[in-house]
Amino acid sequence: MLKDEDRIFTNLYNDQGADIVSAQKRSDWKDTHEIINKGKEWIISEVKLSELRGRGGAGFPTGLKWSFAPKEVGSKPHYLVINADESEPGTCKDRDIMRFEPHKLIEGCLLASYAVSAHKCYIYIRGEYANEGKKLQNAINEAYEKKLIGKNSCNSGWDLDIYIHYGAGAYICGEETALLESLEGKKGLPRLKPPFPALIGLYGCPTIINNVETIAVIPTILRRGGKWFASLGRPKNTGSKIYCISGNVNNPCNVEEEMGIPLKDLIEKHAGGVVGGWDNLKAVIPGGSSMPLIPKQICENIKMDFDECVENKTGLGTAGIVVINKDQDIIKCMARIARFYKHESCGQCTPCREGSGWMWRMLERMARGEASRDEVDMLMDVTKQIEGHTICAFGEGSAWPVQGLLRHFKKEVAKRNNFNPLVDRNKNIPYLVDQHLLEK
Repeated sequence: MLKDEDRIFTNLYNDQGADIVSAQKRSDWKDTHEIINKGKEWIISEVKLSELRGRGGAGFPTGLKWSFAPKEVGSKPHYLVINADESEPGTCKDRDIMRFEPHKLIEGCLLASYAVSAHKCYIYIRGEYANEGKKLQNAINEAYEKKLIGKNSCNSGWDLDIYIHYGAGAYICGEETALLESLEGKKGLPRLKPPFPALIGLYGCPTIINNVETIAVIPTILRRGGKWFASLGRPKNTGSKIYCISGNVNNPCNVEEEMGIPLKDLIEKHAGGVVGGWDNLKAVIPGGSSMPLIPKQICENIKMDFDECVENKTGLGTAGIVVINKDQDIIKCMARIARFYKHESCGQCTPCREGSGWMWRMLERMARGEASRDEVDMLMDVTKQIEGHTICAFGEGSAWPVQGLLRHFKKEVAKRNNFNPLVDRNKNIPYLVDQHLLEK
């Protein structure tokens, strides 16, 4: 459990006010000038020492990403882009940061921009977050008035301008290169990589793209030291994290906790437990809708960090924990998620464009009990034809939830559709019986 003195987001529930005076009482903007004076290399090395991994879903080491930006600024300017397009179902952490802790984000923008030699920072915010955008803009205006950003930010000699750009509600624009395309005024279609944005990004210039939560923790890491942050959690899964808990729980909430906290503790201690009690739990989606669900027996012991989730054939993702109890129809739940991905596919890659529709239609038939044994195997085959065959990770994000259903609840699908999941569809031979025994 995270100690109170180690919390970064002390106003996550808006107990103290989001204005700049309240923020400064919480030590925001403290010693920012001195931190910048320590130099870009020191800032990047501290972030590397902290072992901070990106909080947007992929979990890529933040300090390493910053080091990819060219050290010298040539004829092309550098840009910092903040991904605030929080469109993953089950995830709402960035929303609360922008509402209640906006100055942590703005100060983080200044420090990160300085580290990667960017004088312009764009915050690409989800279009539906109108109120959050207004609050963030108010905080930016306060920072300009106090001369914390703008010309000679914090009296450091570094100039920084921050701009908010509203998206139009497209889930695909959460993918970093589709975000850049949208920011440039084009249709949000992911780009082929390489080249990577760190070298050729916004307007063809070196660009670093980070999630809201990633940037918002930077000032505290630099004030308290990379070693302090690395002391929380497990190696390669360090620090604290905001977990979003929703679904069939008594107290849906956002909570900042230490990386590696047991999933059961998050649900029982922070979210008021599963509706109907722990024994009524059926499954949990641990990282937002694009991650494979895990059944109750795995939920008993799994720890919530990047590596342990991968070991259990799922992913931490954005840490959007969706709890599903036994009152729900698990097949219909996955069909609903599949419909979302069919709707949000940008259509650029054939496997994703066609496959997401196939998966949705097949799951709808399975939910109604109209599917054949062949279709279940075909559904898994479709997910494998999508996974790894698209430009961006959207393909995997649409396929993984379906794979999770078939991995853990295939018997339930079989029961709904009146066939035996342990019988081979061609030879009518049980999978658990050895062929040589039948031949005798």
